[in-house]
Amino acid sequence: MHPTAAADALGPAQNASGLIERIISQVPTSDVEAAADPAGAAEKLAREAARNAAMVSASLALPPGPLGMLTVLPDLVLIWKIQRQLVADIFALHGRTVELTRTHMLYCLFRHMASQVLRDVVVRAGERAIVRQLSSHALSSTLQSLGRTVVQRLAGSSASRWIPLAGAAAVGAYAYWDTLQVAKTARSVLSSTTPARSDTSTAETATSSHS
Repeated sequence: MHPTAAADALGPAQNASGLIERIISQVPTSDVEAAADPAGAAEKLAREAARNAAMVSASLALPPGPLGMLTVLPDLVLIWKIQRQLVADIFALHGRTVELTRTHMLYCLFRHMASQVLRDVVVRAGERAIVRQLSSHALSSTLQSLGRTVVQRLAGSSASRWIPLAGAAAVGAYAYWDTLQVAKTARSVLSSTTPARSDTSTAETATSSHS
């Protein structure tokens, strides 16, 4: 491949990787309190967030042609922010906010999209699972791979924006499904991992916020 062509091919993926890194590096706070029935409360929150994501995504997809294609990136960022808050709220419902790190966020947001890329983040330890905190090198490699995956998704999403109403409906429906998958992964992580001691989880969160 010509050097210029290679650079052009890497550009969009690198941009997407940078956006993902910014999204996961800012773990939001949650106003949600621990619930007596966290599973039921999480289901309600997930459907509300999914509806919001669908409305945002569909409305941004309405402009046809090139104008619609300009909304693809803002669409993704807004959806990721909705999903990021959802993950934080689900952890809060379970009383486990202190455990939430950028690695948890990365896994919850993108596991359903790129399971092979993130397959080593959660490892089994007997009957339970452990979320491995990624080193800077491992995180960088993972972000690059996710960036390429997102660019492939962008290509399909951009094409749908040439068909105003049908495209908007399809993009909105995908955003709804996508958000429910994020919630499903977050709940799976919480159910399969042992609650961390406060001293350990605080140390992990501090490491995440300063890395």
